[in-house]
Amino acid sequence: MRELLVGVCLAAATVAAAGQHPPASGESQSFEVATLKQNTSGERLSGIRRLPGGRVVVTNMPARELITFAYQLGQYQLFGGPGWLAGDRFDITAKMQGNAEWEGPGSDRPDPIRVAMRGLLAERFTLKLHTESRELDAYALVMVKAGVTGPRLRPSTTDCNALMQQARQGKQPPPPPATNGIAPCSMRTRIGQISFDGYPISQAAGLMVFQAGRPVLDRTGLSGNWQFLMTFAPERPVGAPIPPGEQPPPADPNAPSFFTALQEQLGLKLESTKAPFDVTVIDSAEHPADD
Repeated sequence: MRELLVGVCLAAATVAAAGQHPPASGESQSFEVATLKQNTSGERLSGIRRLPGGRVVVTNMPARELITFAYQLGQYQLFGGPGWLAGDRFDITAKMQGNAEWEGPGSDRPDPIRVAMRGLLAERFTLKLHTESRELDAYALVMVKAGVTGPRLRPSTTDCNALMQQARQGKQPPPPPATNGIAPCSMRTRIGQISFDGYPISQAAGLMVFQAGRPVLDRTGLSGNWQFLMTFAPERPVGAPIPPGEQPPPADPNAPSFFTALQEQLGLKLESTKAPFDVTVIDSAEHPADD
């Protein structure tokens, strides 16, 4: 079964991992073989997929997005580097060394695909990075009225920890059915839509970065896990590529703006603030040659 690695489900995990540092020398996951070519097709769709047998396929990805994927960074956390890192796109076909299985977000070990990608970036792109703290413009996610949630924001009844534990034990129970059009234990951003179930609001704050245009910090005071389906008029590009074969939902000319929908549907709002963040700075990178 194919698993989309860079796509609509990963935005929250990316921001939730804010401030991660380059890998420790003890991290040994790596690609056994890897071929790399620059993609000059002019296409815009891109993505990373995990395939059976430890294979990984990268399609049409800018190097800058490969870096944010590998180190689990939000775009706002990556600074510096030559312009081609954002402009030039690459295809990579690789095979993992050894067992590339991963339990998913929330597991106690890093995704081996991400760790292996760090090694490839260091070797093929001669990438050198360092981390530092910077104060950035941000938004605080707060409640419009204390203790009162919007009509679409409700506590989740999905036990994601139990499902993850079953997966770690090798059990594959059938997934629970979707409720209110929301897949259980999911975090998804699509064009004009965010769906969310089974995780804390702090994870949802991460999903809002792409529409808000700044990092978002959870200041709601809400505890526990939550569920919502939020719809709005898209004013910014979707936060991740659309998977092949999936059509974006039709635009609703009457849909509210993102900021209005946040208040009317979830009972939340964004307030401007500043906050310190760990950021990653690109010291140097070299354009790789095709294999």
